[in-house]
Parts: sequence; C-alpha cells; structure tokens
Amino acid sequence: MNVDEAQREVRQTFRGGLAGQLVSGVLWLISAGFGTWGNARDAIVILVIGGFFIFPLTQAVLRILGGPSSLSRGNPLNALGMQVAFVLPLSLPLVGAAALYRETWFYPAFMIALGAHYLPFVFLYGMRLFAVLSAVLVTGGILLGMYAQEWFTAGAWLAAAVLLAFAVVGGTLVRRERIGGQGAGAF
Repeated sequence: MNVDEAQREVRQTFRGGLAGQLVSGVLWLISAGFGTWGNARDAIVILVIGGFFIFPLTQAVLRILGGPSSLSRGNPLNALGMQVAFVLPLSLPLVGAAALYRETWFYPAFMIALGAHYLPFVFLYGMRLFAVLSAVLVTGGILLGMYAQEWFTAGAWLAAAVLLAFAVVGGTLVRRERIGGQGAGAF
C-alpha cells in the first residue's frame, strides 16, 4: 500500500474527520454550557475527562454510520495515528499550568494544544483542510488568551463551532471523493 492509498483509506474510514470532530465538538459544547451556566471547575473536568472518551465514541459513531471503524492492518499510517492520538493528552499538563496561572486561559490554551494536535492530520489524512483547522484553533486560542480574558467560555464556544463546522466540511469532501472519485487532499 503506497502513501496515497493509505491516506485515502484514512480519509474514507474516518470520513474526513467527521465522526471525531463531531464527537469533540459536542463535548466542547457541553463543557461550554457548564462553564457558562454552571461553574468553571465542572466545565474543565468535563472537557478533560470527556476527552479520554472521544476515540471510543468516535468508533461508535463510525459503526452507526456503517462501514469500517478502523484502518486495515496493512495501512502504514496506523502507527502515526497512534502517535498523533497521544499528542493532546501529553499536552494537558501545559494546559493545566496555563489555567493555574489564569483560569480564563484554560480554553485558549486547550485550543492551541488541540490545533497542534490536528497539524499532523494534514499528512495522516492527506487533507490540507486540517492545516486550516489547526491554524484557526491556534490563532483563536492566542487571540482569545490575549484579548478576551474576561470571558471564561469564549474559547469553548468558538472551538465547538469550529470543530462542528470542520466536521461537516471534511465529511462532505470525503463523501464527494467517494461518489465522484475526486481527491479530497486538495482541500
């Protein structure tokens, strides 16, 4: 299996990130709601603990949608996928340190870490769309951390909206690729 074939399998299996970003976006929405109408501690716990369930929930969504929910054993990108999966959890101590310094930096710091997590997806999926997602999350996190420090959940609402929007875009591009044979990698 060459790189193009491996990337196509990643795109098609994970539907351009549709399921994972949908699950993540909903988790960020729930956390944003708790942070807005509840308290910051619960909102933080929901996002951090809930994040450990994103992969199994993504697998469940993929099974519901039909088709495979994991890559073939022969896909050379399996190892990269596993490595990328650990980037975000390993970044949590840095997010925590930022939040301990200034609680309103929790979501912006998490957005930056999440954006960094998505950058290797450009190669993994063969889709430049993930570079845009990464840039939007990182830039949004930086700007919110610098200029919106009085609104604790601004980053949660923004990240949720961005993740859900990119879920739809990625899913649509891969669906078009499946139907029309057009490569989604150009997007």
